[in-house]
Amino acid sequence: MNLQSWMIPSDLAPGDAKSLQRDWSDIELHRIGNTSDPHFDIAFGALWSEFGVIGEVEQADVLGLRMLWDPSQVIDGCSMRYRMMLVTSNGKFAAVRDHTAIVLEDEPGAVVHLSHNLVAPEWRRTGLAGWLRALPITTARSVLSAQSRPADSPITLVGEMEHPDSSDQATLVRLAAYEKAGCKKIDPARVGYLQPDFRAHHEIDMGGGPQPIPLCLIIRKVGREHEEHVTGSEVRRIARSLYKMYGTGFRAKDMDVVHASLENYPAPEEKIPLLPPTAL
Repeated sequence: MNLQSWMIPSDLAPGDAKSLQRDWSDIELHRIGNTSDPHFDIAFGALWSEFGVIGEVEQADVLGLRMLWDPSQVIDGCSMRYRMMLVTSNGKFAAVRDHTAIVLEDEPGAVVHLSHNLVAPEWRRTGLAGWLRALPITTARSVLSAQSRPADSPITLVGEMEHPDSSDQATLVRLAAYEKAGCKKIDPARVGYLQPDFRAHHEIDMGGGPQPIPLCLIIRKVGREHEEHVTGSEVRRIARSLYKMYGTGFRAKDMDVVHASLENYPAPEEKIPLLPPTAL
């Protein structure tokens, strides 16, 4: 087993032990710091080809602004760090991962939004995806450290996913991968999470206003994967964190509808079941 310096075995999800069974000396990790980085066009191009046509990736200028965030600063009640990471092998595209670690000023721990995890077909089922699922934990620790938070502060990884549909095999495959890794789904019958409208402003205005997308939340409570419930207060913290992130690049009037949806969330003390991601 030959690991890269950024590979931390203890950060792997419970179901990602396969990632330890390979020699990883043939890959390189590139942390993209701005849109002028020569690796940005490769990484963003792959994301746009896969997710742009279905409205599941933000515009390049929005991501460029996120790259400028300084996790040592508290702005509008939170600190954040956005990371876009490209993996190559012998100069060729292998995978791209982007995510944002968010620490709310008035809440404990960090929430990490798992934006995208795209692996080239020839690198699937090699264990690479497992390492990409673990990478965001390092980013969370960096933001917690920048805010002088305790090293053992809770970290929750969160992915927004389409609801399971037996006719949508691509979604079922992604959900099954999260499930195999040990992630769980917040019961969508109890929590109606809405993702903001990613379209350009003129498209939103021409279409009569924002059209948020109902999605389910897939989470991993790092080090607490055995837990079978989340509380209403935890779910609100997760949603508030994501909306703080989105609010930095979207117009306030386009965010109003998703903020209003929080009023329908369960009470803070209520327990919401965590389900298998593929559960219909």
